[in-house]
Amino acid sequence: MMSNPPANPPIVRYDLRYAEAWSREPGRLRAAWDHCHAVAALQGIVNRHGARLYLRAIHTPEGGDVPLDDWWLDKLQRRGAWLAKRKIDDVPDFDALLKRFRREYHGLVVYDESVPATSCVASTVAGVDDLIPVRYDTSAGSLYRHLTEDLKLPVKAWLLHPDGKPLFTGAGRIPGSTDPSTGSAKNDAYRWAISRFVETGRCGTEALGFYIDAAWLKNPNASTFWNHTLTNHDYFVGKRSFFFDLSPWDDEPATDDPAQTPGLDAETLKMLFAAVAQRNGTTRMAHVGGFIPWAYKYTNLVGGKHEGVPSEWRCVEILSAYNAGLDADALGLCAMANASFFAHQPLPEYPPERGIETAAWEKPGGVAAKHYVAFYVGDYDSAAWLYQMLPKLWEDPARGSVPMGWAFNPTLALRFPAAFWYTRQTRTPDDSFTAGDSGAGYVNPSLLETPRPSGLPSAVALWERHNAEWYSRQGLSLTGFVIDGNAPPMPNSVLDAYARFSPGGTVAQKVPEFSVHKGMPLMRMSDDLGGSPQEAAHRIASRLTEAAPTFHIFRGVLQKPSWYAAVAAELRKANPDAVVVDPYALMRLAKRNADGAGS
Repeated sequence: MMSNPPANPPIVRYDLRYAEAWSREPGRLRAAWDHCHAVAALQGIVNRHGARLYLRAIHTPEGGDVPLDDWWLDKLQRRGAWLAKRKIDDVPDFDALLKRFRREYHGLVVYDESVPATSCVASTVAGVDDLIPVRYDTSAGSLYRHLTEDLKLPVKAWLLHPDGKPLFTGAGRIPGSTDPSTGSAKNDAYRWAISRFVETGRCGTEALGFYIDAAWLKNPNASTFWNHTLTNHDYFVGKRSFFFDLSPWDDEPATDDPAQTPGLDAETLKMLFAAVAQRNGTTRMAHVGGFIPWAYKYTNLVGGKHEGVPSEWRCVEILSAYNAGLDADALGLCAMANASFFAHQPLPEYPPERGIETAAWEKPGGVAAKHYVAFYVGDYDSAAWLYQMLPKLWEDPARGSVPMGWAFNPTLALRFPAAFWYTRQTRTPDDSFTAGDSGAGYVNPSLLETPRPSGLPSAVALWERHNAEWYSRQGLSLTGFVIDGNAPPMPNSVLDAYARFSPGGTVAQKVPEFSVHKGMPLMRMSDDLGGSPQEAAHRIASRLTEAAPTFHIFRGVLQKPSWYAAVAAELRKANPDAVVVDPYALMRLAKRNADGAGS
């Protein structure tokens, strides 16, 4: 008779930190890549239906002896927390790990380093068919030989010929198809995978992974080791997602495939998202994790024509036109581990955010003659950025000494609910939460309305339903920043939607300095802040030139609470009539002032 599984099974923990050490040893870089790829895919498969396998991998950005993963696990195992009753069972080595979970996977998918895109295709196949991806390498000591010869794992899928010759050549026809080759082995591989997995419905289309392919092996020192982002794959393997690494530019060949027809990567990217949008219909927005690998590909840093930020904006333009939002794991904080584990943490529905009390500044028919300033505390449109930076920023002892509007994009809770749980548990009265770029997912909202570059019908109603659910769940009613990029200003139909799901206010780029749209305060982002607190305070003070009352919100990126507190102190010296409030209070005061002026 089979016994019932324990109510609180142990957490199986595996220490992957050796891979970083290997990467610094002569001749072991590829072994480091191979192990990270295999372990991340296995983790995604194992954690698909529960939080079972946990990795020790990535250090804090400043280095040190305690991995980020230990820091977060410690918080989650404290008394009364989600994992308080779970014991830890450490697995000693790679072979023991594979043996421990042998029933979870069926064999191997083998890919071709000479066609780097096949590493992304391998991650797709790994999720769809529960396989371990491995790079074809017949040299002595390779992981491929160890898995096939020593452990005798069967190869279930080949992304090259078994004799090592490329399957995708950029000539003739796309394998298994009557379609002519694109002239690019890279694009042939992706189009083969799109037709086989997306168009047939074999892979999931609620989430996709945009992570660098095996071309990383050609230039690993362009950034730090973990920015190969293989440990980010687990969540998306668990979701049976499609993985890709494609340039968004129409006017040049992709820098990693210079012989291709200009714009071919972008054409394939649009083909992919057209197929995803067709599968998703009007039922859901697609969630895309990852980012332009700007230090490695597609930008002027590596021979392209375009800079990093325009490349980001172009990518978001394309995704928005096809009903997809970005969870923007941008360099150099792009690495994350254990998302497939964290994703199982349950979160309650949180009460509505209100911000600080404003009665002290409210006067009959308006507000006191002050300069009201709020801080947009960003940028948190990436689960990886939250995972890496909160231990440093949230724990700053100055937090709670000045009002701060923490702008966490709501959909980051898909991969990292721990950040939402921990910050809500330990907040002060001066910590408020808003939605970040540009709501529940980083999109250009104007590109959701017709006419659209994709030719798709309007997705404004879809966007509204999507956001209404996320905002309600997290108690949000304010959108701290809409990034419009190169897209046109939001039309009235989009603003109407924001007025319904974000009635507390919306901050954007291409809007008037202040207006009220159907009851919703609408404000232009005043400026970005950086440099020393003195420099930031001077920049704010230089904007406070009109007669009070005035209303401004300023954006900071990855700054500590102690920095904001110092800015506020310097601002009070520069202008005693300046008052720092949170974004909710700012919008209430601005709207009250506008209502009073119009009465």
